[in-house]
Amino acid sequence: MKTILGKFRYFAVPAFLILFLPCAADEGMWTFDNPPLKPLREKYGFDAGQEWLDHVRLASVRFMDGGSGSFVSPNGLVLTNHHVAVGQLQKMSTAEKDFVSVGFYAAKPEDESPCPDLEVNVLVSMEDVTARVRSAVSDKMNAEQALRAREAEIAAIENECQEKTGLKPEVVRLYHGGEYWLYRYKKYTDIRLVMAPERMAAYYGGDSDNFTFPRYDLDMAFFRVYENGQPVRPEAWLKWNAAGAGEEDLVFVSGHPGSTDRLYTLAQLEYQRDLQYPMILKYIGRRIDILHEYMKAGPEQHRRGLIQLFGLENSKKALSGEYLGLLDPSLFVKKKTEEDALRKTVASKPEWKKAYSGAWKNIEKAVARQRERARHNFYRRVIGSRLYSTANQIAFYTAETVKPESERLDGYHASQLEELKFHLFSPAPVYKDLEEANLAGCLKLSLEELGPDDPFLKLVLNGRTPEAAAADLIRGTGLESVEMRKRLIEGGRAAVDTCRDPLVVLARKLEPTVREGIQWRKKNVESVMSAGTEQIAQAVFAAYGKDQYPDATFTLRLSYGAVRGYPMNGTLAPCKTTLYGLYDRALSFDRKGDFEPPARFWDRLDSLNLATPVNFVSTCDIIGGNSGSPVLNRSGELVGLVFDGNIESLVGRFVYDDAKNRTVAVHSAYIIEALRKLYDASGLADEIEGK
Repeated sequence: MKTILGKFRYFAVPAFLILFLPCAADEGMWTFDNPPLKPLREKYGFDAGQEWLDHVRLASVRFMDGGSGSFVSPNGLVLTNHHVAVGQLQKMSTAEKDFVSVGFYAAKPEDESPCPDLEVNVLVSMEDVTARVRSAVSDKMNAEQALRAREAEIAAIENECQEKTGLKPEVVRLYHGGEYWLYRYKKYTDIRLVMAPERMAAYYGGDSDNFTFPRYDLDMAFFRVYENGQPVRPEAWLKWNAAGAGEEDLVFVSGHPGSTDRLYTLAQLEYQRDLQYPMILKYIGRRIDILHEYMKAGPEQHRRGLIQLFGLENSKKALSGEYLGLLDPSLFVKKKTEEDALRKTVASKPEWKKAYSGAWKNIEKAVARQRERARHNFYRRVIGSRLYSTANQIAFYTAETVKPESERLDGYHASQLEELKFHLFSPAPVYKDLEEANLAGCLKLSLEELGPDDPFLKLVLNGRTPEAAAADLIRGTGLESVEMRKRLIEGGRAAVDTCRDPLVVLARKLEPTVREGIQWRKKNVESVMSAGTEQIAQAVFAAYGKDQYPDATFTLRLSYGAVRGYPMNGTLAPCKTTLYGLYDRALSFDRKGDFEPPARFWDRLDSLNLATPVNFVSTCDIIGGNSGSPVLNRSGELVGLVFDGNIESLVGRFVYDDAKNRTVAVHSAYIIEALRKLYDASGLADEIEGK
């Protein structure tokens, strides 16, 4: 939120204290154990009772390949975005039947199409386990020993939970270690596609309109969740409100924001600005160039590469906006003011100074070590190849699972193995020519950055060019076979050690290097950082209480705000768009490129109500991962579907500004209008409207 200083010096409030006072703006991605009850009551006159909160929580779902969704019928029907679903659509498609391009609709249950490797989660319950995690650490431990002790205790908590409940456990680190919570999820893996529109309807305006408003997207998809061969009867689902929300109406977003860095220290933000973002953006740019070249080979290569390209271009635009925020000096002025104020408060009491004051210096030292190996750690990796990642996972699985639980790396504990194997044994198609192009291009980038004498590259290339190495590795592997992956897992370490598959051999050779990197990071960065950020969180709680939200962690959060336009490009952006605007935009661009909607939009023009709202914006606070989240009204009814933020919201990873930060959503009325009049899906519309 913005810092507001009084006119006179004696009315001024320290900036960091303002940060930790209840938010006046519609700010925050709030956990369901600590919802924003007071600001909702004071600003909007709304009381979110426990029954309301529980209903919304149980109706919300998490898509484990990235995104959010919600149950919208008592028959297990789930609504999310097309761009959340598109990875599954691509995996289900072939050259002859491209669901991404032409869409899909199953009018009958038997026509619903199973997804190859989709998992969705519902948050059943939460428990504060902070005391238990902290009790595993003693004053005699150094930072590295303390990290290992915390990790071992977290693994024990998760394993116990799974054994006792059968639910999926996840210990979540909130406030960067200020609290630890055990989240228990009901997990579903039998997910079937019900409906998705054509890509050109869902992604209308393409990359040009991405992260902008006004928008005209039908970014939706429907799945059905099954268990034991039957549609799930969810404990809660959202009633549909086709009238939607009006201007200035209070609305909520219940979803799973991926990550924010609003509680980072100055040293952490400077590292992101100076090193992390430039390296990631350079890598993404190279991947985009690789795909453009690959897709020139023909229509099938274009189909295979399109979704990767879509994801990378989306990431490039999002990260570029975040990076511009980091380059803005005013951001660092604000953050420095806040950090200085907290450090001054900590220093004002001897007990606080003793307990917390060293945290910032320790984090600065860890960041300095991180800087030393930043390029080394980033480019000494085999990236761009799903098949190599599979080989690496198999090698580590067979090595880690024979160790005692307390000594295993995260990701290989007993409670995590079922999910790991679910994805490891995915039958999704692998396109080896695309794998080869990606791997060759990424090895070439590493060669440019590290040079030919780098020991990692010497081992990987073995005297070959990046192109020749990629060809040998990808053409020679058999890991596209699910049966081969299963044989290696079942055969254990002996099978991996004797396997002659070139990718398995490479993963085996690189394993010591990978392990050294993991241990170096744990010792020099992660152990120090986690201790420091935990101390800072405790300092904040001691000084100001817990009336703020934690950074996002891809766990369920509640945001709130009002449906409201905003100043843009010297004029005003309205709070909503309509079908009139969609057709005007198409005709203004002479129906070319990404501004040409599917043919059915023209064929059925006369049947449509062009005054139907299409997309709308609100002041709700979101970030990547919220895609597919439901937008709710006071009654907990669905009035919209989150699919984007505006360009001004991208700096929201670090700060929130309610003057221009906006969430962009598909209007509930547009979804019904499209289902009934454009897609002949009245049965689906009846189901979600309860008719």
